[in-house]
Amino acid sequence: MFLKPLLVPVALALHLSWVQAQQYPDHHDHQAILNSQNNQPEETTAAQSTKRVAIIGAGAAGSSAAYHLRQYANAAGIPMNISIFEKNGYIGGRSTTVWAYDDPDANEPVELGASIFVEVNHILMKAVEDFDLPIKGFFGGEKTGKSTRRSDDEAHAMGIWNGEEIVFKIKDSMSWTDYGKLFWRYGLAPLKARSLMKEVVGKFEKMYDEPVFPWKSLSNVVYQLGLSPAVTGVTGEEYLKEKGIGELFSREIIQASTRVNYAQNLNAIHGVETMVCMATDGAMAIAGGNWRIFTSMAHAATPHTSIHLNTTVLSITREADGTYTLTTTTSKPSSSSPSSSVLTTTTSIFDILILAAPLQFTNLTIHPSPRLHTPSAIPYVHLHVTLFTTPYLLSPLAFNLPPTTPVPQTLLTTLQPSESPGSGPAGVGEAGFFSISVLREVENRGTGGREYLYKIFSPHRVEDEFLSSILGRDISSESEVVDPATEEEETPEPEAQARHRRAKTGQTKSRKPISWLHRHAWHSYPYETPRTVFDEAQLDDDFWYTAGIEGFISTMETSALMGKNVARLVVDGWEAEGMGGSGGDGYGDGGRVEREKDKEAKTEL
Repeated sequence: MFLKPLLVPVALALHLSWVQAQQYPDHHDHQAILNSQNNQPEETTAAQSTKRVAIIGAGAAGSSAAYHLRQYANAAGIPMNISIFEKNGYIGGRSTTVWAYDDPDANEPVELGASIFVEVNHILMKAVEDFDLPIKGFFGGEKTGKSTRRSDDEAHAMGIWNGEEIVFKIKDSMSWTDYGKLFWRYGLAPLKARSLMKEVVGKFEKMYDEPVFPWKSLSNVVYQLGLSPAVTGVTGEEYLKEKGIGELFSREIIQASTRVNYAQNLNAIHGVETMVCMATDGAMAIAGGNWRIFTSMAHAATPHTSIHLNTTVLSITREADGTYTLTTTTSKPSSSSPSSSVLTTTTSIFDILILAAPLQFTNLTIHPSPRLHTPSAIPYVHLHVTLFTTPYLLSPLAFNLPPTTPVPQTLLTTLQPSESPGSGPAGVGEAGFFSISVLREVENRGTGGREYLYKIFSPHRVEDEFLSSILGRDISSESEVVDPATEEEETPEPEAQARHRRAKTGQTKSRKPISWLHRHAWHSYPYETPRTVFDEAQLDDDFWYTAGIEGFISTMETSALMGKNVARLVVDGWEAEGMGGSGGDGYGDGGRVEREKDKEAKTEL
């Protein structure tokens, strides 16, 4: 139905893909492949014309930069070596997974951060095709395995909670009556919002193609496309009001989406990022984890790429001849004690540097200071992600519902009409969290039973008291006595009645209220406050930067786009110096035929 996309943004918002590159947990199934590579920088044995490139960071931007740099350089016939330095033990940045129960053999991995991408993500979509990666579709979460729904009549995929009441519910399968209720409550605001989203995204998409692509100044290109100051220079609240979007729909639906995607309210986040939250048509993910896109990109840049994991770049020094010396330290397990590490310090010389991580989180020493531009430090959201498994669904009483009324599988949050949202973590308001979602059912191999896998986004650590509250039972006890005859019931009977029957039958066993708990906190994305000036792509001669795009749109796709953009600028610069030949892939025009092929591919999408 054509109206479905009006509601998909908030139903999918919990898993929005568009997040970029940083650090965190291991990826078990590709660690061995990466460790098998030479973990020292490539030795340049070719002629002096072979360019030596260092990429600092192996998230979306760094992996994309390596991948597209290899493509463009091959097309232009320019010899090149690439070394990627990543301080973590894996590729993928903030696109990373963990295993429920810490058991990789039991269930599918769970995304900690970037969980979906969408049809308008041209670079990610092309990577899926190029690398033949398996995808899975989404609506309302990671719906794999046994259904968590009670009945078609009662099931709601998503609800909006304001700390006092669930103000709106959305079903997986909506009837005409449901749509009637939607328009009765919000009028034409859903249609107007969708049209506005398409207009903004349409302007953004021009950044992929000539004559806009590639660009050196993000500030200039955003202005030229009409997105600044009209959209980035105002809050989402101001922009929606100016465009005639109803206040109720903005507060209850659009703000729920900005909160779950960026932990920010409409009075704080800028207009473009607000519209990004609504662009979720055709959402999908890579089976096994979206990090597989970036691992594939990095390895596609081989054989001339050296990937140095667990390696931190300590300092960058620009030499008199224009080259750069990198001092790095690599952590490796000690041969005498596997539980301890040995640090090895190395210096290497490069012709080109690409810093593919926010400078403020690198602790880099750069000498002398970049001559063209030094990135500014901007505040980032400190997001808490909590994953846990339990045999229980959310307690209706915790959300002021009648005891027998099921709670929606995904709860997004907004503010109450009378609330004045604070800044930073205080912006969470009375709701106390940004989202709670039942991702899917999983098998607990320890008990042989099925359990629910939850994900919570919040500005603060989720304590046991909160978990006890939302589940309606004390989770502090190691285990509890349950009746096998009723443990599969989705609406438990009153506890007094259950105790009486257990006493009569003698049929009891024990299980833990929460069987597995994983907490993680990270700098997930910037506070996307209104702005018209963004960090430049070039910091110095032959020194490039990708993270400036995070203040504009912080997503996997936009980071990959910035990596591709920098790769094109680097190769264009080499061609301007007279480098290149017929092109390794037969593109004698230095890669511009390849650009036309990219255009055709996007047109087909």
